[in-house]
Amino acid sequence: MKAHTYETQSTITPEKALEFLKEGNQRFVNNLKANRDLLEQVNATREGQWPFAVVLSCIDSRTSAELIFDQGLGDVFSIRIAGNFVNQDILGSMEFGCNVAGSKLIVVLGHTKCGALKGGLDAAQIEGLGMDNLNHLINHFNPIINDIIEENEERSSKNSSLLERLNQQNVKSAIEDIRKQSSTLKKLEEEGKIKIVGANYDVETGAVSWL
Repeated sequence: MKAHTYETQSTITPEKALEFLKEGNQRFVNNLKANRDLLEQVNATREGQWPFAVVLSCIDSRTSAELIFDQGLGDVFSIRIAGNFVNQDILGSMEFGCNVAGSKLIVVLGHTKCGALKGGLDAAQIEGLGMDNLNHLINHFNPIINDIIEENEERSSKNSSLLERLNQQNVKSAIEDIRKQSSTLKKLEEEGKIKIVGANYDVETGAVSWL
């Protein structure tokens, strides 16, 4: 399998880009890999890159987009931040990926048992450790937690039901933020030039489910 070129990228629709990732994850789950010469791909992409998708995922060491979607060099833009949420810099990276470099798909990829989301649920204990920047990060999830937690429900990472609901809603909230905060990406989606989708990676099975 060769690296994408401008010509091959230009023929890919948002729907086809999504299909590429679904097929790649199926290969990953079945312990198969597309036949790639990575050194050849290094040489093929030395003058430029034409990724077909942008994937926003967590920094979790188990959620490498290139691995779980079985993609090669030059195939995807990979944006990673603990808790897979968006900010202005990430939106700018997405705008570059789609509006400048021609990617056809944005995927917000959450995952089960997310440590960042656990930290958000256990914020009181984490804040006691005195890590200012980590505290800032996990407090990002407070509005979502407050929206989804039920009356008298335990706010704790040990509450697996709440943790998974937070995972799902966090992905949906990130997609909403992309559309609200980037007129560029919203317009591209409305024009059918890109798709913005959510997904969830299961760290126990390796399978990606699509929201």
